[in-house]
Amino acid sequence: MFWLEVLSHVVTIVGLPFALVVFILEQRKARRNEEDALYQSLAEAYTEFMALVLEHADLKLLTRHGTPTLDDEQRERQRALFDTLLGLFEQAFMLVYDGPMTARRARLWQTWEDYLRGWCRREDFREALPSLLEGEDRAFRDYVLRLLHEETVQRASPRAP
Repeated sequence: MFWLEVLSHVVTIVGLPFALVVFILEQRKARRNEEDALYQSLAEAYTEFMALVLEHADLKLLTRHGTPTLDDEQRERQRALFDTLLGLFEQAFMLVYDGPMTARRARLWQTWEDYLRGWCRREDFREALPSLLEGEDRAFRDYVLRLLHEETVQRASPRAP
């Protein structure tokens, strides 16, 4: 009987903290797996968007400069693609950026910010942004406008490439 009592105390003293540590580690692993799945889903959505861009190669959306010589039908398709792209950026913003930013999450967001900055460098995307941002989440809109301002200032700088 004495040994059962001692064994009971040992299990309580060692087992309970061990179980708690295992539980915490499993929770972290599950959270990381959820973040990985989320990021993978967003990356796939961007890849699908880029496939659309390739399907509409006549719009020349992969060039750095805008395409001012588009006809009305092309401009409408371009507008629809820009709207789709901005929706994807907003979704990424809401799911990745908005909330506590761990170092890992900040690295994941950096990719999306790079994509967004790249698009903000396109003249026709910049021109479409004010109307594209109407009705979007306020924090997202403010974030995009801040990036747009930074890119505009950087382009105007004499050191800009």
